[in-house]
Amino acid sequence: MAKVPLTFSEEELQKLFGHEAAEDEDISRLREYYFKTSTYDQISTDLPLRILVGHKGIGKSALFQVAIAEEREREQIAVLIRPDDIVGLGTDTTDFLKTIREWKTGLSEIIARKVLTTVTESNENWQMKFKRYVGPILGFLEDTFREQLKISTAPTKKALINHFIQSGRISVYIDDLDRGWQGRKEDINRISALINAIRDISSECRGINFRISLRSDVYYLVRTSDESTDKIEGSVIWQSWTNHGILVLLIKRIERFFGNDIDERELLATPQYKLAHYLEPVMEKKFRGMGHWENAPMYRVLMSLVRKRPRDLVKLCTLAGRKAREKNDNLIRTNHFEQIFEEYSQGRLQDTINEFRSELPEIGRLLLSMKPSRKEKTAREGYVYSTNTLFAKIKNIYEQGDFRLVNGEVANAKRLASFMYKINFLTARKVTTHGIVRKYFEENRYLSNEFVDFGFEWEIHPAYRWALQPDNIKDIYSNLILSADE
Repeated sequence: MAKVPLTFSEEELQKLFGHEAAEDEDISRLREYYFKTSTYDQISTDLPLRILVGHKGIGKSALFQVAIAEEREREQIAVLIRPDDIVGLGTDTTDFLKTIREWKTGLSEIIARKVLTTVTESNENWQMKFKRYVGPILGFLEDTFREQLKISTAPTKKALINHFIQSGRISVYIDDLDRGWQGRKEDINRISALINAIRDISSECRGINFRISLRSDVYYLVRTSDESTDKIEGSVIWQSWTNHGILVLLIKRIERFFGNDIDERELLATPQYKLAHYLEPVMEKKFRGMGHWENAPMYRVLMSLVRKRPRDLVKLCTLAGRKAREKNDNLIRTNHFEQIFEEYSQGRLQDTINEFRSELPEIGRLLLSMKPSRKEKTAREGYVYSTNTLFAKIKNIYEQGDFRLVNGEVANAKRLASFMYKINFLTARKVTTHGIVRKYFEENRYLSNEFVDFGFEWEIHPAYRWALQPDNIKDIYSNLILSADE
């Protein structure tokens, strides 16, 4: 428990809930509250190529930041490459093989520069030496390091050099490649050529381990456009979270804020209702709302509104915390959440449009047209569809105009339904004796395969409902059944 009342200042909110962007978070703070899922173990393994795929805001950059920090702590060489480092590389994609060669040459030079900048005291004239060097990049680095050991070298850098000479390994992380992504043919070819170049480098030069992060829509377009990408499927790791894992992440952040150590594995094995008390120093225990939400545990409300992305939870709690500060309250209450639901929902809808318009240019028209009609509002639940009623809804929408994918192909009702499930606008839904169970694309990518009926219904995710129905908020509370505990 806090010794002084919370004020929910901007600094305090960041320390409580974390930064929205991992790359902007203080690395020591990030490592304090970060906990490693099986995805982390799969990415940090000693293999030449790992491709981390996931939606925006799901924690890809955070995973890379922690993995890099831990490798460096073990005196291993790890470098991070971002879009600013590769400006101009692979931009001419008219000759695919030439583009691959350009990537191989450019990446090798970038890796050499970043490694030498990290490890050596002086790297003057390294480019001239590098261009004259005949052989693999690791050989060049080893020769350069052995020369460096002959002169005065700081102990920390000497340890890095010695570790490299003994292991012959470095890790290269390539992150944030979706910056500026528009889904054009040349964009797809550029990323595809990059992946091919990395495969070639890691095959020719054993000891360089590449880790790349790709947004799910970027990976999907590259995977379905380049037949050679079937060779990388075994290297692809999907980043995903359970709601239970996200709740534990929030609890760990809160406990670390108050200076308490916590065993995350124990929390993961504990039912959610037994974890609720950890939130009480920060927010109300129960949601004092209406309809299905009345007196529901606060954690169930939060978990129903996040799209299994940690960034959603950070945004939701931060917005509510700001409202608490406006009211000079030292606890986040129901009315604070209620006041920000519409802003939160509009933000998530706009994020989704921005993220996936490269795949479906008119995604905004599609999603906004999914607003329930007057007849649907009076139905059982206005945002829930059987497979047949979902297709009927979509057919009514595209009677006002076709939807074309970025490649020009006209998307039929099945394709659009599958697309909305893939982007988490729709979730698969089933009523069980324990409550509502919701499934996401990452958990079962085959539920939407031609929309074969597996006994699931299809539901517009709760996070979008305030944006689709700002005129009648009461209906949302009346119709939305919160997710069952995991």
